[in-house]
Amino acid sequence: MSHQHSNKFETFIFNVLNNKAKTTMILILFVILLFGSFMMFPTKIVLAKMLPGKSANTFTVYVDTPSGSSMHQTKSVTACVTDILQKEKEVTDIEIFLGQGALLDYAGLVKGSAMKMGEQYSEIVVNLTDKHGRDEKSFNMVQRLRPIIQKECMPMVSGTSIKMVEMPAGPPTLAAIVVEVYGKDNQKVIALSNEVASILNKTDGLVDVDVMADESYDKFELIPIKDKISRSGLSVEQVNQILYLAFEGMGVAVKNTIDLNDQIAIFVSLSEESQTLTSSTLLGITTKLSQLNLMNKQGMMVPLTEVVEIKETKSSPMIYHKDLKTMVNVVAEADMVSQVYPLLDAREKMMEYFSKDYEVSKVPGITTYMFDLNLIDKESGEKYLLRWDGEMKVTLDTFKELGAAFIAALVLIFLLLVIYYKSFALSGIVLGGSFLSIIGVIIGHWVADLVTTETFFLTATSLIGFIALIGISSRNSLLLIDFAKSLIEDKQIEKRRAIAIASATRAKPIVLTAIAIILGSALLASDPIFGGLGVALISGTVAAVIVSLLFIPILMDKTEAI
Repeated sequence: MSHQHSNKFETFIFNVLNNKAKTTMILILFVILLFGSFMMFPTKIVLAKMLPGKSANTFTVYVDTPSGSSMHQTKSVTACVTDILQKEKEVTDIEIFLGQGALLDYAGLVKGSAMKMGEQYSEIVVNLTDKHGRDEKSFNMVQRLRPIIQKECMPMVSGTSIKMVEMPAGPPTLAAIVVEVYGKDNQKVIALSNEVASILNKTDGLVDVDVMADESYDKFELIPIKDKISRSGLSVEQVNQILYLAFEGMGVAVKNTIDLNDQIAIFVSLSEESQTLTSSTLLGITTKLSQLNLMNKQGMMVPLTEVVEIKETKSSPMIYHKDLKTMVNVVAEADMVSQVYPLLDAREKMMEYFSKDYEVSKVPGITTYMFDLNLIDKESGEKYLLRWDGEMKVTLDTFKELGAAFIAALVLIFLLLVIYYKSFALSGIVLGGSFLSIIGVIIGHWVADLVTTETFFLTATSLIGFIALIGISSRNSLLLIDFAKSLIEDKQIEKRRAIAIASATRAKPIVLTAIAIILGSALLASDPIFGGLGVALISGTVAAVIVSLLFIPILMDKTEAI
């Protein structure tokens, strides 16, 4: 800053300090900016989220048909999904895993893919062209394809769930929003979970809602009647083999191979038409089994229905526990929005919906479980708990811990300044100036959201950047206060003139330091994960400079400590 510009800025600050109306107007302006920036959160102008979406070269589609579904049904839904995916020019190849989870990746590891085993499960791994040469980001592609796939393929088998799963950008969680439903009776907990899922399905911004519990369904058990088998001259092994052959198929022999130096099983199965039942009823199964006959030791043909009992039963759903309590998880993903606002919306709907049959109460206190709800059945008196988990809980925990770190940093800086200056007023001025840099952080995220195609969230890395700014802002204030004090004490310059000279003289190093921080943080601003940190440092530094050179001088003039 040239000597001429320094003199102009010195005169400007001096005139402001001598004009009560101007100082009052500036103070009011900063208060309005602080209040307005905080109001950007409830008005959803700036949205908070743990971490934004991360573009990748792959994503996975989870197909879960209802419990008891056949492989044929699961395969038909899977084929529907792959038909849609194959039309995408950015899709290079597709891997299908029927009846099991895909090979474990980071997402599958935290979402329980390794535990999937059954005819109702299917996973489709979709590989894309390189993200650096692709215009559409993977999370935008998933958002675009999700409604198309779900609309066309889910109705094929009633009760099917199709989830689009991306690589998580942040900490491992089961889903963006997880509602843990606790209670004593498993069937009632499942019924309550289905009601919770219904509310989440009607909440804007939430997709891929699913109840992680087995559905109860009717099934038929084929029980060999051992005494009849024995009297008919048959064996239980014969009966088991024909049943497997009729419905599943089985290996009947092996073939030796020279090339592989191994034996290859010869697998025999009936045609798809022969395996298919005419109807999923007792009559349909009886008709099917009546067509099967076994030859006994005497060469006589024995109908299979004579030696097998067909028993209709209910399935036994798996019971999940956590902390020795019966529970069911209801999961949902946020559709390119911050999960905070859909959660609050869904929670209000749940409180209203469940108040008809339950006494609903919030968990008291500001704790990790501040959004949880206690339900007491008005008729039976049974107690249930709706506990919120997933990325939502991690977000709350992270923001709470970073907030605690911020407060701890302020307290430590305040104590050090009190020891140094022996003045609570001067220490308060430094802290006040440091805190006001949050105005720039929030407004910077709003501006970044306006100029980017995707929503630019205020993330955990943004808060880290804000905490880092405290030291920078404090340093600026210290430069001004120390220099102003030395001018007053050593050169007996009048207080307001000393503050103006200090502001003008220290403006150059303050601005140069700010430029260095801005240029160093510019590379971070475009990063998908640390973009919040970069924007926080850039916009917060700009705000810190304005606060240091305009707001701090006014506070220095107001205090008697200088």
